[in-house]
Amino acid sequence: MKISSLSIPLLAVLLSACTLGPDYVQPDAVNTSTVRHQDGWRPVPAQSWAASGAWWLAFADDRLTALVEQSIQANQTLAQAEARYRAAEAQWRLTRGGLSPQVGASVGGSRSGGSGDTGRNAAEQYDARLQIGWAPDLWGRVRREIEADRAGLQASAADLAAARLAVQVAVANAYINLRALDRQQEILNETMATFDRSTSLTRNQYEAGIVSRSDVIQAETQRQSLRTEMYDLEAARAREQNALAALLGVAPAELVLEAQSGQLPAVPVLPQSLPAVLIARRPDVVVAERQVAAANARIGVAQTAWLPDLTLDLWGGVQSDSFSGLFDAPARVWSLGPSLALTLFDGGQRAATRDLAVAQYDEQAAFYRQTVLDSLQELEDALATLQILAEKTQQQEALLELALENERVITNRYRAGQVSFLEVATAQDITLSTRRVAVDLQAERLAATVQLAAIIGGGWDLEDPVIQSVTGEQ
Repeated sequence: MKISSLSIPLLAVLLSACTLGPDYVQPDAVNTSTVRHQDGWRPVPAQSWAASGAWWLAFADDRLTALVEQSIQANQTLAQAEARYRAAEAQWRLTRGGLSPQVGASVGGSRSGGSGDTGRNAAEQYDARLQIGWAPDLWGRVRREIEADRAGLQASAADLAAARLAVQVAVANAYINLRALDRQQEILNETMATFDRSTSLTRNQYEAGIVSRSDVIQAETQRQSLRTEMYDLEAARAREQNALAALLGVAPAELVLEAQSGQLPAVPVLPQSLPAVLIARRPDVVVAERQVAAANARIGVAQTAWLPDLTLDLWGGVQSDSFSGLFDAPARVWSLGPSLALTLFDGGQRAATRDLAVAQYDEQAAFYRQTVLDSLQELEDALATLQILAEKTQQQEALLELALENERVITNRYRAGQVSFLEVATAQDITLSTRRVAVDLQAERLAATVQLAAIIGGGWDLEDPVIQSVTGEQ
């Protein structure tokens, strides 16, 4: 009898080492050994992901750094993602509790009798119990559930990183737009001073009888058109500042950013080659891969439904016919025994559950591969954009030099009375448009660099210890 009582828990422990279902193997992704617009791209490694790093420091702008750091602390979208991560962590701990025995205690009393009994003949009984129950994880169902929830927790951590990166990118883009609008406003102010001088010159020449009244009207119309355009810039800047306030977690009225003059930040210099691990750590790629792992674990959970569940119960307690004597000289009672439960027929529900788990795994694996493909497409687009914008910027600089020289020549000819003011206005408009396009190109290059940070999941500094720890480089 003692051998039999001990053999049941021992057998349960031995069987609990069994885990049904396929062990997880990361799905093969597409070949990433080559990238069209950059040399030296390496295949996606088996390692998962790393922190994105403070990539915005590459822009060497203290105000941008302060804004990004403020958004990390106060952004409400980020606070929601952090709460979801804590919920996933709690779910993981909840599932882990399924491996532990359950211990409970109870105290109760009852009064019973028959139809012919009076109240004096009613029987009373009181008892107190301590109960221990344990359902050994014979087939690994709980362990697979823990595996799935752990993958879900890691996916939630990646979601949190994605939310953080998205906020950082949005703040950087809003700041770049603000700086570009400030620079555009500065150019308009400088151009307005030029137009004022041209208008004054035209009036003087009109009063001297050198030019016609139409030249004065042309000069004043040009200046008034520019003044009207300034209001459009002010409205656009107000919208960008309000959007930035929302990202910082403050009301629009609480954020006041004074206009900043001077050139935009320089475009950071990117390395000649980037390791593909920078895509492997991209948050949405990590989320997709972890969802595959969770789906794989749920296949094992579904397979355990065909096997019996074993429960071991042990309880001991005391009984007495009066509550006051429950702990004086009670009758001691106990019980120890296993119970085995097995579903014999369920109308195909278990088979359907297994097929559903397999189908969901196949869906997640395909989604993971597509996410990697989309990431590579976005990477190619970003690298091509940066390369083309760099070349376009050089051509725009050459065009600006020509426009400035053309304006200087036309203005001198106008002073000499050789051309009408219409040619001067045309030359000035070309110069203004060329200067503004140059600012837009600089802002586009900065925004494309920010977008690259989003595409590769953060910074590109290959000397960063975080990146080296993931790539295995020293």
